[in-house]
Amino acid sequence: MEHRRVRTKPLRYGVTLAAAGLLVLAGSGRLAAQAPGGQDEDEAPPTAQASAPIDLTGSWVSIVTEDWRWRMVTPAKGDYASVPITEAAKKVADQWDPDADEAAGEQCKSYGAAGLMRIPTRLRISWQDENTLKIETDAGTQTRLLHFGDWQSPGGEPTWQGDSKATWTTPSRPGGSFGAGVNDAEGGGGPVAANRGSLDVVTTRMRPGYLRKNGLPYSADATLTEYWDILRQRDGTEWLVITTLIDDPLYLSRPWITSPNFRREPDDSKWDPTPCSARW
Repeated sequence: MEHRRVRTKPLRYGVTLAAAGLLVLAGSGRLAAQAPGGQDEDEAPPTAQASAPIDLTGSWVSIVTEDWRWRMVTPAKGDYASVPITEAAKKVADQWDPDADEAAGEQCKSYGAAGLMRIPTRLRISWQDENTLKIETDAGTQTRLLHFGDWQSPGGEPTWQGDSKATWTTPSRPGGSFGAGVNDAEGGGGPVAANRGSLDVVTTRMRPGYLRKNGLPYSADATLTEYWDILRQRDGTEWLVITTLIDDPLYLSRPWITSPNFRREPDDSKWDPTPCSARW
């Protein structure tokens, strides 16, 4: 009996090793079939909508906390303060004629992508499809489409909103991705907490337009780069801050950086579409 018990132990151990070997082989086969990051090679990558680290959808309203006198009223002709313009830009802006713009059907020049988010407006953000984020504005009734993934421009003539390619990013430091702060007195809810992700957008192929209503131009060679962040106050108020860089080799002597911000609204009941206008 003792002899049989001794023989049984290595038998059991051998079976265990064999089973473990099969598991290792199965596991290695499973790993070999996976792409880097643990995703199966035959699985489609997650859509932009499914992988969104923040929820931008819903209704937002402009809260003008910077450059009030240039954004809330049409600046006087020749008022180009705070924008790093070139002499070429000044020459164009000095010829600004809103009546001529209206007559030529160019009343949307200040509603192009490079100037649109600084116009006091409401935004309505939704998913057009799983890889296309749609931003509608009631001011000028404009629509921007932000394309994720391997989207390619269809070409053709440049448009007011241009071609926008978007990517999600996650912050490299604790506390959220970078973005301009919001004056807490606006919401009265205590410190502002940053989100855990950001939307990066690069827009090109824009039809030439105005950075300001008074004819301050941007050219067809301009590039618009944006970093969209959500900040949340202790009282639950949510802010959308869009840190914006505009590069224009023709009309700007250096990148122009601004940070328009929007406050989330409970619904779109205040949505008030108005057409483009060369004046306010």
